[in-house]
Amino acid sequence: MGSYSDILILIITGIILIWFGFFLFFRRSSPLYPFLPWVKKEDPKASANNLQFCPVCAQKMLKGKLVKTIAFPSSPSGSDRLMYIRGCYNCLEEEKPRKCPVCKSDLSLEDFLVARMFERSGRKNHVHVLGCNHCRKT
Repeated sequence: MGSYSDILILIITGIILIWFGFFLFFRRSSPLYPFLPWVKKEDPKASANNLQFCPVCAQKMLKGKLVKTIAFPSSPSGSDRLMYIRGCYNCLEEEKPRKCPVCKSDLSLEDFLVARMFERSGRKNHVHVLGCNHCRKT
């Protein structure tokens, strides 16, 4: 058996080698990183489907930004709700060009889109735009 200083030097050297090996093989830039069993693989379709666009001005919205809407109560027999979509920050505050996706007419700041929102349990709600307040009279 060696002295305590020899054992201490071996322990410190072992810790440094483990630390170096861990960061060499298990960091994101390592060629072995995608093959690690605990790494979640990104689905390219899922990231493409997460893009959010404003239905009024058709511009890409920043992550976490919302569209201003008014949702009315659903009928007792159905799972869909009537909804008015005003627009995002870009088309309401910065006065970007606003168009109806159905009739392609220009919309003023007072105009809105009429839509149906289908509530689905366990998933995101689905919104179907029916038209603007000019082409779709409510």
